[in-house]
Amino acid sequence: MLPAAKSSRFSLADVVPNCLDALAGRRGRLGLPAVTHAVVLLADGLGRGALEAHRGHARTLAARLPDDPGISAGFPTTTASSLASLTTGLPPGRHGMTGYRAFEPATGRVVSLLNGDRGLDPRAWQRQSTLFETAGVRSVAVASPRHADSWFTRAVLRGAEYRGAATMADRFAVARRELEAPGPVLVYLYIADLDVEGHAHGIDSSRWVAALEGLDAAVAGLVAALGPTQGLLVTADHGMVDVPPAAHLLVDAELLTGVTAVAGEPRCLQLRVDTDPDAVAEAWRERYGPRAWVATRTEAVAAGWFGDVDADVLPRIGDVLVAARRNHAFYVDPDDTARRMVGQHGSISPEESTVPLLRFGAFSP
Repeated sequence: MLPAAKSSRFSLADVVPNCLDALAGRRGRLGLPAVTHAVVLLADGLGRGALEAHRGHARTLAARLPDDPGISAGFPTTTASSLASLTTGLPPGRHGMTGYRAFEPATGRVVSLLNGDRGLDPRAWQRQSTLFETAGVRSVAVASPRHADSWFTRAVLRGAEYRGAATMADRFAVARRELEAPGPVLVYLYIADLDVEGHAHGIDSSRWVAALEGLDAAVAGLVAALGPTQGLLVTADHGMVDVPPAAHLLVDAELLTGVTAVAGEPRCLQLRVDTDPDAVAEAWRERYGPRAWVATRTEAVAAGWFGDVDADVLPRIGDVLVAARRNHAFYVDPDDTARRMVGQHGSISPEESTVPLLRFGAFSP
């Protein structure tokens, strides 16, 4: 039996719409009160479980954990999909960002949905209006200067005023300045430090813990700057699982018979096949058993993994999906550079799919 993609009542797709409700003086499903300024801080890679495990290093963030059961990041648990859900309020099956790498229906090639590829139109691929475009209030996105005009920014941050700031401290300083501007204002603040350290060293490393301590201190400073009608939500796009070398699974050659291309990422392969998908899926199940959830595209869509799926998004999803269980990761190429990463994500485990939604300022419970 396949696991449910949405393990919580709320998901990332609920966050910004409810902030816009609060800015308009309406109480949405999250019950947020009316505010003049709403800040959404997205800490890339901060799973709720990892925050709980390291709560002694994050007193400001952890203080909100008793009231926070977490929300669902959606599936797949990868930045391209999750951030598009955050900024459109829709699941991947609607906005079309179906993985780290996905299939381009017209050509069959595998394309990157974080970096874009030659000839890939961000507006055509991420097909929905962003909430920044339709909000009716001033929206500001604060992230790295080098991403100001990137393919991904043009896909998911359209409609927001982009403020580039190189360091975590600089980005928080920009957010604090926006709190001084006349409202209503929606601020999206993106912090990548935890994700960077997690990939390189793992979520149980001293480097990741140090990044968490830095984030916590910066959040404390931002909370102190909030006025009585200003609210802050802290969330994440996915959690992480540390994958040791012993858990690297090199795919047997016979399992690639009939497989014409591989998309996704090591924690969730998406396979394009030129044979019967059910037969391919069964062969993978027989080989890897409890180490992966294996589903055909039909089964995954029926189980709601991608949410409602539009007809023109369907061909972007693999014919067969292999979602790693526990701490495993799958590699078709033994020389895959992803094998250097310790912390990984993309699958449907609770460690990857449950992220915090912490409320501060006027949004405090």
